[in-house]
Amino acid sequence: MLRCFQTAAKGKAIFLTALSLMAGGVALMPQRASSAERVYVSFSIIERSISVSALEAYAREGIVDEDLAVYTQYFSPEQLAQLRQILLTRIDATPVAIAQFLYSPQGQVLLDRLGQVIQTEARQSGFYALRAALILAAAQPEGLTLLNILHQYPTNGLRVNLQAALNIAQQLQSLIAQTRQASAQIIAQASVGEQQATSLNAPSPFDLLPDVRRIGPNQWSKQTLTLTDPRRNRTYPVDLYLPIGQSGMIPVVAISHGLGSDRLAYEYLAQHLASHGFAVAVPEHLGSSAAQREALIRGLADEVAEPAEFINRPLDIQFLLDELTRLSAAGIASPGQLNLEQVGVLGQSFGGYTALTLGGASINFERLLADCRLTRQTWNVSLTLQCRALELLGTQVETRDPRVKAAIAINPIASRILGERGMQQIEIPVAIVTGSADTVAPMLPEQVFPFAWLNENIDKYLVLLEGGTHFSTLQEGPNDIPLPPAVIGPDPVLARRYMEALSLAFFKTYIANQPAYRPLLGAAMARSLSQDTLPLYLIESLDLTKLPPIPEGAL
Repeated sequence: MLRCFQTAAKGKAIFLTALSLMAGGVALMPQRASSAERVYVSFSIIERSISVSALEAYAREGIVDEDLAVYTQYFSPEQLAQLRQILLTRIDATPVAIAQFLYSPQGQVLLDRLGQVIQTEARQSGFYALRAALILAAAQPEGLTLLNILHQYPTNGLRVNLQAALNIAQQLQSLIAQTRQASAQIIAQASVGEQQATSLNAPSPFDLLPDVRRIGPNQWSKQTLTLTDPRRNRTYPVDLYLPIGQSGMIPVVAISHGLGSDRLAYEYLAQHLASHGFAVAVPEHLGSSAAQREALIRGLADEVAEPAEFINRPLDIQFLLDELTRLSAAGIASPGQLNLEQVGVLGQSFGGYTALTLGGASINFERLLADCRLTRQTWNVSLTLQCRALELLGTQVETRDPRVKAAIAINPIASRILGERGMQQIEIPVAIVTGSADTVAPMLPEQVFPFAWLNENIDKYLVLLEGGTHFSTLQEGPNDIPLPPAVIGPDPVLARRYMEALSLAFFKTYIANQPAYRPLLGAAMARSLSQDTLPLYLIESLDLTKLPPIPEGAL
């Protein structure tokens, strides 16, 4: 496998690339009967191979036979130990769960892309072979491991197309480099804003206002409502947090969770806002919630989210506001106190999309039609979800709600589903939160460009968590799939504290009509909150012409 290259360094990199691609495929796909006897790595006309039995002997017993010894000279003891771990590490997933995902539209897109790299012995796409192997490996007593996938691979040889793998690696490296370039631009611009604020010698807003980082003075109550919208035949639960003893009108915020999540994901934020005098309503979008994810895993659903969710989610919020109006008027929930004509919305990921559509953005079918044919060439995972909205082509539903007067979108998906035209339809204050290490909804195409597309005549904020991921701000709940720390990102507790402070300042300014909080939404204030483990930056504009182009593979 490695002799075909003139240097050990090149050989080592190629071998590790092949193994990592195979390991990545293992985590996400299915299996089948029969067994691969050899793993081939090909680059142009050069090809090398290693037997599966040699890999198994080393993984299980530490035995290095002649077949493997050719390659071990290129690796350190630590790397060889890592190879054993990769071969035997078990991924806890049932055959049904693996099959359901891989037969979903999102799973098929992923298989299609990986099949370009991991091929059959006859150099055909590994799409079907991988799906079979992954499903069958998950059914084995030892579960889903890379070694079991090799044993269940339905051709005598598993072939890794190194040229395709290197093309993918170059695409990913380009995306990483351009994300860093965009981050550097944001950080530099935030630094200018900090210096300008410092030069004014104005007193710190933290010295003049209640500390937005701390829990507020209000006690609060929580009740769960069950709403039924007869027009859509849709029933869903809502958690309602109400401040106790609040006089006067109570500002209202709705929180929309992300794909495969639930009402508990931002429970900490709902409690924080309620303690500062906000009524907070948190619906569960059942067609794209943790319950839907579980239904998929159990074989009771075909998709992680049905296309109709792109419409149902904002309509869930609209109907919720209608019901709160009725309940408040009837004296059931804070009689006559809920200000439902000036509502704030916050959402994460799919919920970020929900918040933006309630704020005025509409689905950009023209952009979807043009770009969704490219999903076979992209590693932007969120596009597999965005492009499902094409099933709604020709459907006309008003998702904007004039009662929504400000929106926060955390890690939103927006590049294709909304596009430039959709983002420019928003006419309310907007804050977009992004993480530079978000691999689900990549920062540059999904948040930075959409922020730059927003109109110049609205108040807008881009908040960067340097090193933040798609999961940094989420509260772990009992129904969540456990994620390793590397996936969650650095210091999630700090990320949640950032969201508490910034969301409170934003909604105090634009929903509670307290403009004294506006100075807290500046670069200098973000810097004062920032900690080294997860640096925080905030800017209010971004020059679209200075942004790096979105690289191939991240469209």
